[in-house]
This record gives sequence, C-alpha cells and structure tokens, in this order.
Amino acid sequence: MSAAVPSSTLASPERVAALHEVEVEVGVLIRRVRRVIGERARAVHPSLLPASYLILSHVRERGPLRASALSLVFEIDKGAISRQVQHLIDLGLLAREPDPEDGRATLLSVTPAAARRLDEVSRERSALLAERLGDWPADDISMLAGSLRRYNRALEDDGDRDPRC
Repeated sequence: MSAAVPSSTLASPERVAALHEVEVEVGVLIRRVRRVIGERARAVHPSLLPASYLILSHVRERGPLRASALSLVFEIDKGAISRQVQHLIDLGLLAREPDPEDGRATLLSVTPAAARRLDEVSRERSALLAERLGDWPADDISMLAGSLRRYNRALEDDGDRDPRC
C-alpha cells in the first residue's frame, strides 16, 4: 500500500500540468491505436471491420472459445457478438466446431488462413515498430513498457477481468 500523499502535492500546479500532459498523450495514443487497428483489419481482409479484427485477435490468442465468452470480454451484448462472429465466419476467418464438453454449444477458432494473415500482419507491425524505435535503447523501451503497465494497473476498474484484454 502506498503512503498517503499530502493534498497540497496532489493539486500542485506541476502535478496538474503533468496529468494534463498525460491525458493529451494518451489521447494521441488512442487515436493512433484506432488507426492502426483499422490498418491491421484491412491487411487481414479488405472487408474486415476494426471491431471484428479485435475479436478475431482475441480468439487467436485465447481460443477456441464460446461466443458468450467474447460477449463478456468485450462487454457487448450477445446479439452484436453473434453478428460480428457471423461476419468473421462469412469472411472465412473464424470456424465453429462442437464443444467437446457440451454438444449443444460451439467453440470458435481462427481458420488456418486467418492465423497466417494475423501472423503476417503482426510481423509487419513489429518490424515497423522496431524501425521507428530503432534509436531507442532497450532500457528505454523496457521503461516505457513498465510505465504503461503501471498506468494500466493504476486505472484498472474493480470490474476489469483481464487488463490485457
């Protein structure tokens, strides 16, 4: 548990300015991430929507899984998830298979073609990031990752199930 910080420190002009700077930079980061997700979606399939790309990526990382699990993770109602899943199936990116534990349910998994495209897009993005941060020492990159992790943990909501989602 952290020590109590005097209220005069919490409201100091320097702290207020620094917090504003964080808000501005996080806003830039969010806009950039949205753009990148759109680019990645189109690189996987020209008709893939950015929201569907996020679902596809999650199934790739954590699947096979039920659509109801996606509904919980993305906090989207089952009807909307069902439409997104069907879109991904229609594009040949997701497949349904019977759940071996419950024959009434189905599990979703990425198709081999989708897995290949996701891997290619990830490699391309990693190469671009490595190029753009080429003059950053490894310690700076690790420090940034640690600071982002600390930031995300500080902002976790009690309802967050997995901060990596």
